[in-house]
Amino acid sequence: MTDTKQDYLSKPVLVTGASGFVGSHIARLLAQQGRKLRVLVRKTSNIEAIADLGADIRYGDVLDPDSIRAATEGCGSVFHCVVDPRFWLSDPTPIYRNNVEGACNVMDAALACGVQRFIFTSTIGTLGLNPTGPVSEETEFNWHDKASSYILARLEAEKQFMNYCRDKNLPGVALCISITYGPQDFQPTPHGKMLWEIASGKVKHTLDASAPTVDIRDTAEAALAAEQHGKIGERYIISNEFVSNKDLYQLAVSERGTAPPKLISLKIAYAAAWVTENICKLIGKKDNIATTNAVFLSTVFREMDNSKARRDLHWTPRPIRDTVKDAVAWYAQREAQSGSSAP
Repeated sequence: MTDTKQDYLSKPVLVTGASGFVGSHIARLLAQQGRKLRVLVRKTSNIEAIADLGADIRYGDVLDPDSIRAATEGCGSVFHCVVDPRFWLSDPTPIYRNNVEGACNVMDAALACGVQRFIFTSTIGTLGLNPTGPVSEETEFNWHDKASSYILARLEAEKQFMNYCRDKNLPGVALCISITYGPQDFQPTPHGKMLWEIASGKVKHTLDASAPTVDIRDTAEAALAAEQHGKIGERYIISNEFVSNKDLYQLAVSERGTAPPKLISLKIAYAAAWVTENICKLIGKKDNIATTNAVFLSTVFREMDNSKARRDLHWTPRPIRDTVKDAVAWYAQREAQSGSSAP
């Protein structure tokens, strides 16, 4: 099979999960570059984020192999962006099915249809922890005993991806993406919604924590760069600045002239989550989002070394200050247009 840039860049390109934050921005950038854009979404998906792109919309589900095969046929590249992020589910079965089985179904279709590039959107959650310095792509996962079912499902999905590249010659590149912020967050994401609610003064408190961040537009640019420049069978950290909530939200409130939120200590956050968990157990309530695991996930990730992406993908992410400014402006405009208090 001929494998030149001209071949796969001239063919249709498929984005799965295109209604989501990452998928929609990748789809938008592809459309801006004049690519023959095809998207796979569920019939129940809100496609507001991609409604203006003129994409060839294919309805299906990653758990329906026939619909995936039909959407993939004739494509030169696939950007797989389907993620089930519901870490709070008490029954992890849907998380594994959507994140692992779904990914395998899409990779099987890509192989069957002769796709020439497969970009897999993974997460920094598949990387190991390094308390003494920045985490790199070589930092092997080392926190099985502390990881939730959600993290373990994402880890297994990435392992399957690597196996497909090694054993089945899938022409794939993986992106380990950190917490994304930016404009055009239509759903919105939980962290994006929090950014806006603090910027607009609706929320007065936040956890005293820090996390690695990345602009959603830079994430899309990294994905397209990985298609052309990424090394097959390798993964790239797509993360930029490591920022405290205090500093992140100070940037947000400065755009609106509101007061900065008060910080909640980790000790208090863990105690409150523990109490909530036990109350939910007593009353038989499932799928509680305010858990000790949620607090842990908000604090576990540290600095990320993105030098490999900068070198191989020629990737240059923008400052978080610009990201927050653009995101807050977009949420404000959206609220003004809708006449609603929700972003």
